[in-house]
Amino acid sequence: LLSFFAATFSFAQNCSQLFISEYVEGSGNNKALEIYNPTASAIDLSGYRIERFSNGSGTSAAGGVLNLSGSIAANSAFVIANGQITTSTSSPACDPILQAMADQLDGVYPAPTYMNGNDAIALFNGSIMIDLLGKTGQASITSSSGWGDVFPYDGSVGAVWTENHTLVRKATVQIGVSANPTTFIVSNEWDSLPQNTWSNLGTHVCSCISGISDLANSVSFVIYPNPSADGLFNISSSESLEFIEVVNILGQVVIREKKSSNTKLSTIDSSLLTKGIYSVRLYFSDASIAQANIIIQ
Repeated sequence: LLSFFAATFSFAQNCSQLFISEYVEGSGNNKALEIYNPTASAIDLSGYRIERFSNGSGTSAAGGVLNLSGSIAANSAFVIANGQITTSTSSPACDPILQAMADQLDGVYPAPTYMNGNDAIALFNGSIMIDLLGKTGQASITSSSGWGDVFPYDGSVGAVWTENHTLVRKATVQIGVSANPTTFIVSNEWDSLPQNTWSNLGTHVCSCISGISDLANSVSFVIYPNPSADGLFNISSSESLEFIEVVNILGQVVIREKKSSNTKLSTIDSSLLTKGIYSVRLYFSDASIAQANIIIQ
């Protein structure tokens, strides 16, 4: 199926439908997508598909389609990776480490995971579009490398986020984008991580899980030293940590670490951060979260 952008749109309730939770636009063909199931039940992927709208096109005819298979467990993620396993003179193989993390490998070119920064990616359930990363039919993006963080958000000004980055959906997002936006502002729903970052694929933090949108009031924690001047700081908590994020004043996630089970003490390497004030987000195993500021000197 090749979709022209006159799609049927979804009007689902929050936490009731699959959405794209991570986007890996790495070097070469190191590309992957993660789909998250925010519901309390497993979802059969028969009838679901990914479509790529190449270079701002209004149709996926040149961008490729992937029909999904298998199922996604409740409150779980499903990973799709580029399927190329051999290198040609013009197209490198995808990293086998990334492919090993996938639940499904994509097909041959022009499959969706041959995306670059100015390709919109859509998730469909039958004829209904249930999520969209980017904007389709956007002429100004055709000559751009991707969508950026400064008006007019088409990569002509500011930093481009959708190229050479990993994007992770913010934990507060509970439903996909079901209509082509007037303007796609990537920073509204996505956090940006460095290129070739995929250590968190297969796990997504989402406020659809009961309690995760509430600041922890029963968990005690301390961040020290604060201010930090030696390139390291520590986090000690009464509850086990699942994820730690450090966010700059632009809202960009500059550090994201997944912790092993029963981790209550963690040391964060902040040596690459510029001086300033950062927010530290703590995601605990009891599904609560907390946030505090740290000063990096």
